[in-house]
Amino acid sequence: MSRALVLFAHPCPESFSAALHAQVVGTLGAAGWEVDDCDLNAEGFSPVLTEAERRNYHETGGDRSAVQPYIDRLMAAEALVLVFPVWNFGYPAILKGFLDRVFLPGVSFRLENGKVKPNLTHIRKLAAVTTYGGTRWRAIGAGDPPRKCVTRAVWHVTRPEKMRYLALYDMNRADDAKRGQFLQRVGREMETL
Repeated sequence: MSRALVLFAHPCPESFSAALHAQVVGTLGAAGWEVDDCDLNAEGFSPVLTEAERRNYHETGGDRSAVQPYIDRLMAAEALVLVFPVWNFGYPAILKGFLDRVFLPGVSFRLENGKVKPNLTHIRKLAAVTTYGGTRWRAIGAGDPPRKCVTRAVWHVTRPEKMRYLALYDMNRADDAKRGQFLQRVGREMETL
């Protein structure tokens, strides 16, 4: 059975992000994936890159004990699905901290002659499920950093066979019907991930 690591980054269980998270986890499980459901807030993940971690960042043999369980989970995954809201044109701090602390040299990439080479090529499927408070045009005007990070940086270190970026824009004005349609779309996409 293939394993999917779902990274969820929202602190409120009644949020629409939580509904999206439940849809992702439920649909992947029904589709036959073994789901490793990583709710970063519920697990108490610390997003803070410590001074010691930063100083040892490039030492691939350094002490990674603080994040080793997360590294192990990432290395066991064949699919990676990020579920998060876009806040202030970026990731929630807890997800950004996960990328800073876990996507390390020797884990997500390796340096060869000063060039970044992908190291998570066992991840065959990559998806992001997200919401934006503003419109797509507003996100484009701000450069849409979350989309670029997923579709360029995370894509680069995984080189997946399939990648999906599913975004509900203008969440601040979305009604029940629009949210329901997006939930259905997410379900359809996860069925065929």
